[in-house]
Amino acid sequence: MDKIFCISTIIVAIFYQLIPVNSLSFTLSSGATKCLKEELHKDVLVTGEYQLSEANQKTHLTVTDSKGHVLFKKEDATKGKFAFTTEDYEMYKICFQSEGKAGSGMDREVSLVLKHGAEAKDYDKMAAVEKMKPLEIELKRLEDLAEDIVNDFAYMRQREQEMRDTNESTHSRVLYFSVFSMLCLLGLATWQVFYLRRFFIAKKLIE
Repeated sequence: MDKIFCISTIIVAIFYQLIPVNSLSFTLSSGATKCLKEELHKDVLVTGEYQLSEANQKTHLTVTDSKGHVLFKKEDATKGKFAFTTEDYEMYKICFQSEGKAGSGMDREVSLVLKHGAEAKDYDKMAAVEKMKPLEIELKRLEDLAEDIVNDFAYMRQREQEMRDTNESTHSRVLYFSVFSMLCLLGLATWQVFYLRRFFIAKKLIE
């Protein structure tokens, strides 16, 4: 049993390297706005933890999707967490907006840790609620990680299919347009030959 547990733990550790975790820090000037954009699949749990240094101006945090829907908003954000589940595949934006005029206040150091997918789930809480054993929770974690990877591969395959269909459709349209252009040129050349022949005959240059 211990051997199986060790093997599963090693596999989980390997899979963890494939799970994207965004951890970044940046400086936010007074009156400035900085945003982080993340492209995510449908039905993905996203969690974020932020912390801002002390300053004499307020900073607001807003999380929106590409359609402008507000998923999370915090006025005078200083430290906290947020979570939401994506409703569709699209681009999500996390923005920090500082009040005041540019150069009139103190710069703030912003730290943000963004997690999504299996990495965002609280397995310790899940284990306490469902009374799961350590091996069971590790297997559950591994199952979720594997599901995320399978979903990523399925999405990549879908995108590849869509791109291939687009390329084939474009190739067909270009081919039809090329044939049409050649027919137009041949028709124009034939008309020009007959026109010039009639013109020369009318001028009695040829018989």
